[in-house]
Amino acid sequence: MTDLRTAREGALLEGMRRGEQEAAAALYDMYSPMLLALALRICGQQPDAEEVVLDTFMQAWRDAHRYDASRATVAGWLTTIARSRALDLVRARVRRQHATDAAQLRQVDEPMITSTPLADSVLEHAEEGAAVRRAMAQLSDKQRCVIEMAFYEGLTHAEIATRLMEPLGTIKTRIRLGMMRLRDTLGPLALGGQS
Repeated sequence: MTDLRTAREGALLEGMRRGEQEAAAALYDMYSPMLLALALRICGQQPDAEEVVLDTFMQAWRDAHRYDASRATVAGWLTTIARSRALDLVRARVRRQHATDAAQLRQVDEPMITSTPLADSVLEHAEEGAAVRRAMAQLSDKQRCVIEMAFYEGLTHAEIATRLMEPLGTIKTRIRLGMMRLRDTLGPLALGGQS
């Protein structure tokens, strides 16, 4: 049974080397549940784990020609890629949290503003801005990066894909998943304050 599975994996990987999307899809179906469980265990968050699995298969697609059966099974190779991606994501999250904590410690207390209609409006916008910053901090690094490029730099999806040297579909998926997560996190604020 193991020999049949190994032969099938080898054939699918060879298909990926030739650019056959069906072979990549079959490997994805075969290994994505296992890799998702591994990534979820390392990352602790479903959206991050899903992104790790997507990135793993994108790297496998790009690097299929580098796979060496004498060094690892297909499962072992994919697991190594997924583990590396997940650890990178966790390290980036920790660095981001340290930077956020350090920035908060450096902030100086501002004097209280007298409550006027203008001051209330400024305070409301400041609170909304803080809520958006907190929600953005919960996104994966890659989701936050593409959303910032789209909204703060005004880049199109195609321009982002070109700059990051990533497939357009991947960029669109990251933006869509990130925006869905922001909408869920921000609730009524994401809809312009409407309930």
